[in-house]
Amino acid sequence: MRIGELSRRTGVPTRLLRYYEEQGLIASKRSANGYREYAEDDVATVQQIRGLIGAGMTTRLIRMLRDMEGVRGTATAAQCTRTVAAEVAEELAGVEDRIRCLSRSRDTLRSWLAAAGFEELAPAASA
Repeated sequence: MRIGELSRRTGVPTRLLRYYEEQGLIASKRSANGYREYAEDDVATVQQIRGLIGAGMTTRLIRMLRDMEGVRGTATAAQCTRTVAAEVAEELAGVEDRIRCLSRSRDTLRSWLAAAGFEELAPAASA
């Protein structure tokens, strides 16, 4: 699929998709006329990237995490330096902090809805 279709299917502007490609987060092949061509799997990849960025992760860390997936990940992890591991641990601590903050916010919102008599409007708790 071309970049316009990937943009429509993911809701991510083409400019941002080009940036993701520059950052090594996604890859395209070039057709004979020079158009970018993306695979079907790139839809899910872009959605994952958007979610991770929305969670506060940098594109640099996202690239690192994507490199750690699958078979490549085992080799990458085996070559990981203490400095890189410390960066990952620091990012993990930040993620845990954001989760705690979001959990408190969720609980406050649920309590407010319950106090207002509209508890049924709150989404079901996830397991």
